[in-house]
Amino acid sequence: MIAIIDYDAGNLASVQRAVSHLGIQCVITKEEAEIKAAERIIFPGVGAAGAAMQSLRRNGLDRAIKEAFAIGKPVLGICIGSQIILAHSKENDTPCLGILDGTVRSFSPDRRSEKGQKLKIPHMGWNGLDIKKSHPLLSGVDADDEFYFVHSYYPEPQNPDCVIAVTEYGISFASILGLNNLFATQFHLEKSGRPGLKILENFCKWNP
Repeated sequence: MIAIIDYDAGNLASVQRAVSHLGIQCVITKEEAEIKAAERIIFPGVGAAGAAMQSLRRNGLDRAIKEAFAIGKPVLGICIGSQIILAHSKENDTPCLGILDGTVRSFSPDRRSEKGQKLKIPHMGWNGLDIKKSHPLLSGVDADDEFYFVHSYYPEPQNPDCVIAVTEYGISFASILGLNNLFATQFHLEKSGRPGLKILENFCKWNP
């Protein structure tokens, strides 16, 4: 059983449908006991860091996520779930989970592409990965595969060894983070077609 953590963020049902499509049992829950009993956990979502962390703390889910990581349970963060694993977010000046040292920063509104074109914020649409480190969850993912992004903030971990892949959008930012039993993507796996489902399938079978 996979627990999809409900912290009052959007897009949870889309993730549930994607996992169910793979034939894996899952439940959307904000019950700490269910999360502790689950074989692995996913914390996806869209929304602001401040509201997300308030919801996690109100329901004791910040503690549940950190405990899951500490005991080696496979943990997957998606979108805002890849940001709040860091220590602090500039969005709402929010203290976050602190599983990884680092800061979540915003794209500059005057960010430009290499060709000098002004880039729209949020970063929205399909983009590729520059894979820096091999990882079991990237098995079956091709170098030219693209993934779906929607975000105005990006994670900047202190330890570069945590960066599995980067993506270019005016700057090169960390689009996949990983440490031990933790894997987190800034892009939406559930909206990224075949390669997104492949990573999700790999996570469902992963024994770090």
